[in-house]
Amino acid sequence: MQQFTFNKYFAKKSFLKLFGGEIRIYNENKNNLLFFVKQKAFKLKEDITVYADETKTKELLKIKARSVIDFSAIYDVVDVSSNERIGSLRRKGFKSILKDSWEILDPRDQVIGSIDEDSMLKAMLRRFLTNLIPQTFFITVNKNQVGVLKQTFNPFVPQFNIDFSADTAKILDRRMGIAIVILLQIIEGRQE
Repeated sequence: MQQFTFNKYFAKKSFLKLFGGEIRIYNENKNNLLFFVKQKAFKLKEDITVYADETKTKELLKIKARSVIDFSAIYDVVDVSSNERIGSLRRKGFKSILKDSWEILDPRDQVIGSIDEDSMLKAMLRRFLTNLIPQTFFITVNKNQVGVLKQTFNPFVPQFNIDFSADTAKILDRRMGIAIVILLQIIEGRQE
């Protein structure tokens, strides 16, 4: 699918949605909507559907938590068209208290990569003093940096510029890349 072929994306989470958030992911020029997520509020177990657009007629991905409210939760990423689990993302619970950290798992649950917040100092400042310091996440697969997510400076609307340009060999399945962006905006966004 063409949505998964780009190297750069722009993600924006809706501000102040009372009954669940919305995430829109565009091409890098912000003029073509590629993915849409309407998160249901008050869910004990995350079950996220990624759609092609706001009509919600074409499902692309499912992101499902394996268990109810787990500090080190594992989220399976499933391609809806084939019903194939393409991998999983595991939050590193205690480590993420001070600095967000995740593991990328292949379909056999083997760790193949990580997602890490930029620095311990900035992470601590964000958590305890101010949310005015934008976050940056580095995505690594097989010890190679394959992506960077940089939050734009906007304290009211969580937005990220996503860049997979360093992944010239396409080591990271872009479906997993999009799932990473969505989970970071939903799960880590709750800290704010």
